[in-house]
Amino acid sequence: MATTHLLYLHGFRSSPRSAKARQMAVRVAEEFPEVTWWCPQLPPSPREAAALIEGGIAGWPRGRMAVVGSSLGGYYATWVAERTGCRAVLLNPAVDPARDLAAHIGEQTAWHDPAEHFFFRPDYIDELRALHAGPITRPERYFAVIAKGDEVLDWREMTARYPGAAIRLLEGGDHAISDFDAHIGAVLDFLDLQR
Repeated sequence: MATTHLLYLHGFRSSPRSAKARQMAVRVAEEFPEVTWWCPQLPPSPREAAALIEGGIAGWPRGRMAVVGSSLGGYYATWVAERTGCRAVLLNPAVDPARDLAAHIGEQTAWHDPAEHFFFRPDYIDELRALHAGPITRPERYFAVIAKGDEVLDWREMTARYPGAAIRLLEGGDHAISDFDAHIGAVLDFLDLQR
């Protein structure tokens, strides 16, 4: 069944204003106007982010929804996919954010608005651990775009997290997947959005 509802989850310190989120929003609106698109601003608390996501998709048809997640959003997207059985596209997904973000406890600035600050609290690490989805089931539901040149996350760890999934492994590249426009077609094809 074609996807009628699409959720996009941004990464740590990011927002719906990220380049990839905006590119996806434009393409979905132009090419798939019937598809419900939702890209929420996620709160710093993983527990609150999970509650926001759950509330937002509560009425969505499980067999006709999909999720795209970038970096930390990829970690959340995996959690969503395992809970709902939906398709998931992962863009340089965080594999162990509890480990990686432990070094970022304290005052943080928002990537797209340096005037905006938030505090990343120590208890958020435990909240991240609580959202770990375990080994993926039905790997055919997953498509990952992973850059070997990611300066934040290890491409080998990302690839190993999704055994059996469709993976587009980019030579070079960066954490932001700055050439996302070259890969968005493959992402949209995998999502099988309703026209």
